[in-house]
Amino acid sequence: MDIRFQAGGPSRWKADVVLSFVFEDERVEQACPELAERAPWLGIAPAWRDFRGHKGEFVMFYGPEAMEISRVLGVGLGRAEKADMTAFRYAVGTALRRCREYDLETVGVDGCSLARVAARLGVDMAAIVRETVLSAFLGLYRYDRWLSEKSSHADPRWLGLLLEGEFVENDVRAAARMAEAEASGIMLARDAANDPANVMTPSAFAEKAREVAARHGMSFRVLGREELEAEGMGAYLAVARGSAEEPRMAVVEYTPKGTEGLAPVILVGKGLCFDSGGISLKPAKGMEDMKGDMSGAAAVLGVMEALGRLGASAAPSRPVVGIMACAENMPDGHAARPGDIVVAKNGKSIEIVNTDAEGRLVLADALAWAQEHYQPFRILDIATLTGACAVALGLGAAGVFSEDETLAAELCAAGTALGERNWRLPLWTSTSLEVLKSSCADMVNSGRREGGAVHAAVFLQQFIREGVTWAHIDMAAADMGESPVNAKGATGFGVRTLLCAALSGGNMLQ
Repeated sequence: MDIRFQAGGPSRWKADVVLSFVFEDERVEQACPELAERAPWLGIAPAWRDFRGHKGEFVMFYGPEAMEISRVLGVGLGRAEKADMTAFRYAVGTALRRCREYDLETVGVDGCSLARVAARLGVDMAAIVRETVLSAFLGLYRYDRWLSEKSSHADPRWLGLLLEGEFVENDVRAAARMAEAEASGIMLARDAANDPANVMTPSAFAEKAREVAARHGMSFRVLGREELEAEGMGAYLAVARGSAEEPRMAVVEYTPKGTEGLAPVILVGKGLCFDSGGISLKPAKGMEDMKGDMSGAAAVLGVMEALGRLGASAAPSRPVVGIMACAENMPDGHAARPGDIVVAKNGKSIEIVNTDAEGRLVLADALAWAQEHYQPFRILDIATLTGACAVALGLGAAGVFSEDETLAAELCAAGTALGERNWRLPLWTSTSLEVLKSSCADMVNSGRREGGAVHAAVFLQQFIREGVTWAHIDMAAADMGESPVNAKGATGFGVRTLLCAALSGGNMLQ
């Protein structure tokens, strides 16, 4: 779907259908007077008498077929004082799905009603345009790769922003471009996490990362089993021992012009392409969803795709390195056993007491490798790490862990503003280290269930060198979902927040 602009006021607007946003009990002259100027039939449309603008209410209004605008889809947003950005995103996503069901090829968005929504939500026009465009793409996303009978309804050819001014402001164009890049990254992440584990193997994921790098002129390298062994990454390799699929750690580097030599922002993603739990086998119920245990790595890859799409138009002020640590956790005769002791890259010995606490082993070595090979400005890791985080925060939310007060606050604020709900959780280091004590190694890989997300974060903290700025995002409860902007399955959570962190090179809230 293309994004277009129609500036110059109502006399120049045209589309198969125009979306107009209406708060509860607004009349035509309040909700969309400019649109009614272009489509004068709207003010006398009989259906408006029954349209109340309730939240979740959608009504198609029809005018004379010969007119440039002969359909208007009224999108109800509910009571103005209760409006929020999440409801707005859902309204846009649902509206675009309705347009697809009607087989409408061109969809316009009434920019004047959009401006009124922006004012009510306390954001500027550029911000509301960004959310509109992104929500349109995400609402239309569908994963139908394996369906023998696909839907006969095609996506609209273009989405047009209908604006009253003679010219399109540069910040509005930039916002739409940003939304397109974000959408491309999120949809790539969703596709990767939705693919079954027999297709999205560690090698296949690494190849996808290579394609992203090649497409956007980024540097790429991949570490296989031999390279991981040479690097002394014993914790990572222990996880992969039981699988017929070879582990792959893919590294994509983006160095925009003028940033050479600067300390990079490093993004590290957990990429367990399937997690059976290993010898500590998971219950059968829900195990099919473990194909998505690589959603952290998928989010990192989505960020690199979005950065590539943005190019010089919105390049980060520092290099960005995406590290995607991929493997499978399977039980066979070579698999790691409870009681085994392995040595991680930084020299710490780890007693494996639960082979289903495997993500932290992979991440530990990936984090240590990143610090040895780069001098990072900051490191952010993201992982579907613990069910305990889901218990603590509920579905659809992620936990943020960091000792850096500023970074933690920025991640939480940015995620909330971008629709990726998260909450800061504590790093109670001394308490967790007591829980993680081993009688025969430096630490165990899993502690008590109580506080499990904190213990896991503190485990990772032991692989961060003193003075390195680091944050950990546990997205175990946010990798899968269903909503008007998310077809059932992978969410692509984390792409927007990490992209913000990558682009900022410092303060994410500027």
